[in-house]
Amino acid sequence: MSTTLLTRQRQQLILQRLARDGQVVAKALSEELQISEDTIRRDLRELAREGRLQRVHGGALPASAAIGDMAVRRQVAPDAKQALARRAAALIQPGQVVLLDGGTTTTALARALPPELRATVVTHSPTIAVELGERGDHPHIEVILLGGRLFRHSMVTVGATTIEAVRHLRADLYFMGVTGIHAEAGLSTGDFEEAAIKRALHERAAETVVMASPEKLGAASAYVIAPAGEVATLVVAADTSEATVAPLQALGIDVLRA
Repeated sequence: MSTTLLTRQRQQLILQRLARDGQVVAKALSEELQISEDTIRRDLRELAREGRLQRVHGGALPASAAIGDMAVRRQVAPDAKQALARRAAALIQPGQVVLLDGGTTTTALARALPPELRATVVTHSPTIAVELGERGDHPHIEVILLGGRLFRHSMVTVGATTIEAVRHLRADLYFMGVTGIHAEAGLSTGDFEEAAIKRALHERAAETVVMASPEKLGAASAYVIAPAGEVATLVVAADTSEATVAPLQALGIDVLRA
């Protein structure tokens, strides 16, 4: 049997363990297979280059499926996102100042807001600003759009101008978009500048809410936003298993099912 085939078999085993256990520890797997940690680390590097996993210290976690551009992400779990949005919309009270991140799940939230709601929505997403302002379905919502450089991948503004504007805000709720939430690896996303904006928004809100469609739970991306325990509320699909949310609840996060 060729070395290449053995390598691919070993990598397939790594992916199977990720799917089963939610993580791979390089040292433990090297001892089990009686091969060097260096060999396992090479496998992890190759699988990470292929986008199959996210390397972390000592091993790997599942890579988020939510790191594609907006067109790709619109196709991921659309029904789950709508259910999450409806549940999350009920958290907003009249008169509140709400920070709304960019993304497909938060766009669904904007559409789910009650027509009679009176509130202020601050966003760095032109897509969400247009959704709330152009259609005429939310006449009592004041929309504040933060400027900056347009990051086309996610259709949000980023950069120093955006962060400077964020510093002058004080909000009741922040609905943060993430590509991964993991009890140990924290909240993460796929772009460095986006992570900086999300971190700044999080720091200016009394409470942060994350709506996590199934592909984001237990997954990780390259850029850390904040520890998972800093989230006040996590909204998940109704059929999410207790085993999946238990580590997050142990951090004090209030988990709501949609």
